[in-house]
Amino acid sequence: MVTDEKYVDLLIDGDSIVLDQVGNPVLISGRESIAQDIKHMIRESGLLVELIGQRSSERVQLNLVRLENLVEDDIRIKPGTASITQTDTNTFWVQAKTIEYGDVEFYL
Repeated sequence: MVTDEKYVDLLIDGDSIVLDQVGNPVLISGRESIAQDIKHMIRESGLLVELIGQRSSERVQLNLVRLENLVEDDIRIKPGTASITQTDTNTFWVQAKTIEYGDVEFYL
C-alpha cells in the first residue's frame, strides 16, 4: 500500500476502479497518478473528440496546442515541456516533464 507519496490516487481502467485479488482498490502514486490525472483532464476537455477524424490540419494543430496548454496548466508539470503528437487518426502520444518525478509519457 502506498502511504508516503505526495500524490496518491485510485487506479482507474476505462471507467472502473481497479480492484486487487481481495477486492481492495489498487492505489497508484507519483508519476502514475499525475499521468492518470492528465488523461482524465484531456478526456473531460472534449478536445480529443474534436481531433478524431478531423481533416483540417489547421484545426488539428490548434486543438493540439490547446491540449498542450491544458497539460501545462497542471502545477505538477514543468512549463514548456508538454508535447502531443498524433501518431495515427485515433492515437495521440502525450509527453511532459513533471517537476518531481521526471517524464510522463502515454498514448491516448
